[in-house]
Amino acid sequence: MRGIAILAIVLHNYCHFIGKIVKENEYQYLSFNNDRLWQVLTHPDALLPVHLLSYFGHYGVPVFLFLSGFGLVKKYEETSNDSCPPVRFVRYNYLKLLRMLIVGFVLFVCVDMVTPGRFSFHWDNVLAQLLMYINVLPEPDKIIWPGIYWFFGLMMELYIVYRLLFYRRSSWWVVALVVVCWLLQVFCEPDGEILNRLRYNCIGGMLPFGLGIIVARIPTLGIKYSPIGNKTFPRWEYLMALLLASALVVVMCFNYQSWLWIPVFIIIGCVAMVKLMPECVLKVFVWFGSISAAMFVAHPIARKLFITVAWKQDIYDGLMLYVVVTIALSWAVKQIIDRIPKPTL
Repeated sequence: MRGIAILAIVLHNYCHFIGKIVKENEYQYLSFNNDRLWQVLTHPDALLPVHLLSYFGHYGVPVFLFLSGFGLVKKYEETSNDSCPPVRFVRYNYLKLLRMLIVGFVLFVCVDMVTPGRFSFHWDNVLAQLLMYINVLPEPDKIIWPGIYWFFGLMMELYIVYRLLFYRRSSWWVVALVVVCWLLQVFCEPDGEILNRLRYNCIGGMLPFGLGIIVARIPTLGIKYSPIGNKTFPRWEYLMALLLASALVVVMCFNYQSWLWIPVFIIIGCVAMVKLMPECVLKVFVWFGSISAAMFVAHPIARKLFITVAWKQDIYDGLMLYVVVTIALSWAVKQIIDRIPKPTL
């Protein structure tokens, strides 16, 4: 699932930078983006895959949030009987994220300074990015660069929420906060700045994160299997789940209220896709998952270098070069990250 998620994010973050390609509804719900999507679906052309990656690729993020919630339960609630003090927990997870962020950010700044379209960094925003509180500042979409690094601030917020509110407490706490975060978005203007701010922070990511926590706890509630456990269903059931989830994702994106719940069906579809993969294909995605952290911080660097190919030459030429360089660069970045001492809990 990590492999699927990171490839979706990497491809999305290249495709949506191309001017004539359909843009996504990630932080706000913009009806004209849906109008453009409907147009390319009803009148497809050679660029349809690029349109779809641009519009839907960002849903790799809720898959990561789901896996993060799932992993926290497995790591801290099932494998250890020791309670972890909140300060120590937050420090450990901050340093774990900083190992990735600092390598990618430094390399990106160096590339950004010597390529066209240089971003104007301000010291206070750089500090906020490194301390991972930049998400809460006004107009985050204008001060976070590269934009994908907003994820680090989001994860720190979710780590804090998990340790203070969810750790070894009833799953009803999770359900309650998911409902509260949903209600906070329900009454927002779909294209308003308030919704934009909420979705840059943990309120927008609580649904998939909370779902991961709940699913991870299912065995402890007496249920014999979880959707991503070892229980095997007939392949046709997974195929039906994938097709149904895919259809619902497309249909739900045309209504604001249903759009808020799309991450649930993205996760269901991703689980079904993994279950349907042949072993040889699964191994490839598992490998991509193993370098997903490095790929996450490295792909903005490759994008800055090769996006001009799509602007000036050919979209698919630029996309191919970008993917090849991103994979190679991610492997190199992983070597650097692995040499940085790991924090201890």
